[in-house]
Amino acid sequence: MEHLPVDVRASLRFFAFYLANGTVDLDLLDGIDYRPALFRFGSALEQVFAIYGNVLRVDENGQVLNDGDAQYRAAQWIRAYCDPGYQVEPPFEEWETELHGP
Repeated sequence: MEHLPVDVRASLRFFAFYLANGTVDLDLLDGIDYRPALFRFGSALEQVFAIYGNVLRVDENGQVLNDGDAQYRAAQWIRAYCDPGYQVEPPFEEWETELHGP
């Protein structure tokens, strides 16, 4: 595969748009302006995209199967990052938070 499928690129674009707008999973993050916390240093934002990308599933035709689930898991991490009293359920598995690359 030379490029990511169009559906995957669209999901990533919308996720980045919602993230930058402060509108990722409004039910879970209502009243939490996470943007200053995430955008101050790169590592928190990097973790959010890692979770989103690790959870995102794509079928053999390049169609995204679970964009909502991937956004929700990323939103759970954001909530826990901004609200230490929030308990992520179910807890993250190692593969969900793994950072890939050099």
